[in-house]
Amino acid sequence: MKKTIIALVATFAMALGANAQKFGHVDVQSIMQSLPEVTKANGELQAQAQQYDNDLKQMQEEIQKKGEEYEKNKATMSATAQQQAETDLQAMYQKLQEAYQQNQQEMQKKQNELMEPIQKKVITAIENVGKAGGYTYIAQSGMFLYMGADVKDVTADVKAELNKLK
Repeated sequence: MKKTIIALVATFAMALGANAQKFGHVDVQSIMQSLPEVTKANGELQAQAQQYDNDLKQMQEEIQKKGEEYEKNKATMSATAQQQAETDLQAMYQKLQEAYQQNQQEMQKKQNELMEPIQKKVITAIENVGKAGGYTYIAQSGMFLYMGADVKDVTADVKAELNKLK
């Protein structure tokens, strides 16, 4: 009997503790879009992408010019000269493909470099809001299959915390 009462009290206490938990959700995308640091980083990335595009276009134009020149002079070229011109065009095209791949890798690296400190700052703000508000969990909005009415949207709180972190 004593064990049954203790078990009931323990179960009741656990149920009360579970009801006391606070849950929140946050719209990280909205937060990121509102940060001037993200706008600046995106501007830098767009400028770099434009430079890479210009470089690739210049390489393409050079390949096209050499190809047209080759086609124009092909009939008067020796077999050795034709083969050399074709080899040169293939090498230029290969160089273009390598430059494209390298540019993609550099853009990814640059994006990670620019966005990592911003993401860390947002995570710190979310953690600060979670600790200050006594939340058990704060999750990304839109990732829930179901969300009850007692879950608070803390996006505005995180934005306010980010302003404090500046």
